[in-house]
Amino acid sequence: MKILHCCLAAFYIDNYSYQENILPKMHKLQGHDITILASTETYISSAVLGYVKPSSYINRDGIPVTRIPYISWLPHPIAKKLRIYKGINKFVTEFNPDIIFLHDCQFIGIKEIVSFAKKNPQVKIYVDGHTDFINSARNWISKNILHKIIYKWCAKKIEPYTIKFYGVLPLRVEFFKKVYGIPSQKTELLLLGADHTMIEMSKRSEIRQSFRKKLNFKETDFVIVTGGKIDRRKNIHVLMKAVDQLQNENIKLLVFGLPSDEMKSEIEAYRKSKFIKNIGWIPSEKTYDYLLVADIVFFPGTHSVLWEQAIGLGLPCVFKKWEGIQHVDLNGNCIFLENEDIPEIKEKILKLYMDKKLLMSMKQVAEDRGTLEFSYYEIAKKAIEP
Repeated sequence: MKILHCCLAAFYIDNYSYQENILPKMHKLQGHDITILASTETYISSAVLGYVKPSSYINRDGIPVTRIPYISWLPHPIAKKLRIYKGINKFVTEFNPDIIFLHDCQFIGIKEIVSFAKKNPQVKIYVDGHTDFINSARNWISKNILHKIIYKWCAKKIEPYTIKFYGVLPLRVEFFKKVYGIPSQKTELLLLGADHTMIEMSKRSEIRQSFRKKLNFKETDFVIVTGGKIDRRKNIHVLMKAVDQLQNENIKLLVFGLPSDEMKSEIEAYRKSKFIKNIGWIPSEKTYDYLLVADIVFFPGTHSVLWEQAIGLGLPCVFKKWEGIQHVDLNGNCIFLENEDIPEIKEKILKLYMDKKLLMSMKQVAEDRGTLEFSYYEIAKKAIEP
C-alpha cells in the first residue's frame, strides 16, 4: 500500500529515533510504498530547534522526504505557530496514498487533508498524539486558546475521516478525549517502542561486555544508565547527586545527552566524580549500545522515548511515577519513584544493588515481555490495521 506519513504538526528531525522516524522505516521494511511530508522545523547542529529551506531528498532509510514551506502571506512567527503550509493538497493529490498517517493533528493546514479525504473516501486516515498536560497546555493561553479552540478545531475537522486517534501514552489518549472531544471508540493506545534493526538482539550480551570494557567499567560494577534531553524536569542532576553521595566504589552512573543551557553548570559539577561517567551527546544509532551497558536504566523525571526503548531492549528500569504513564509496568519489569528526591533515589538504588534476586526477576520479565510488546516492527503493523 501507499502510505503517506505527515509530520506537519511539529518538527521532523532526520536520523533520530522518534516515532515519526521509526514507523515509516518499519512500514517500508514491511513492503509498503512510503513517503514523508514534513515541516521545515528540525534540529540545527543536533541541539537547537530551527528551520531549514524547503527541499526533497531521500533519507537514510531510503524513504522520500519533502519539506514544504509555510505560507508567505502571514508573518513567519504566526504561520509556524498555526502551521499553515503551501502545497499540501498538490503533494497529497500527486502521491495519492491509500493510507495517511498524521503524526499529531495540530496544524491548520489539516483542512487540505480533509479536502483530499472528501474527494477520496477510500483513503484510510490515522492520527497519533504526543500531547498531554505534562508537556503541553501548561499555561492559560496554551490550554484555553491554542488547544481548546484552535487545535481542537483541527482534530474535529479530521475526525469524521479518521479510523483511529492513537495516543502514544495512556494520558495522551485521555488528552484526545477530554481536550479535543474525540469519542472513546475512536481512541486507542499505540505504544512507543524499540527499533530492533538497530542492533542484533541475539548479541545483546556481547554488546554489553564490549561497551562496558570501552567505558572502563568492571563486570562487577553495578552500572546505572540514564540520558536523553537533559532539562530540569528530567531530574538527571538529582540522580547524579544521589549517586555521588552514595560514595560506593561498585555503583557507577553513565549519563549521555546534551544538557540544556540552564542545566550545564549543574551537570558539569559532577565532571570529576569518580562514580559518574558523563559522555555527552551520542549519535542516535549508538543509543541502544550504551543503554545495554546498564544493570538498571533509571529515569527520575518526565517521560522520554528512551523509556520504551529501554523496555524494548529487555532492560529492568526505574521510572518516576506519573498518572497515565504506568503502561510501562509489565508486572515486574520496573519499579517506580513516588517522588524524585535524593533519599528515595538512593533507597531504590541500594535496594536493587543489594537484592540480586529482585533485579534478575525484573530483567526476566523485561526480556520475556518487553522485547515483544515494545517492538516497533509489531507496533507498526498494528498502527495501520482497521
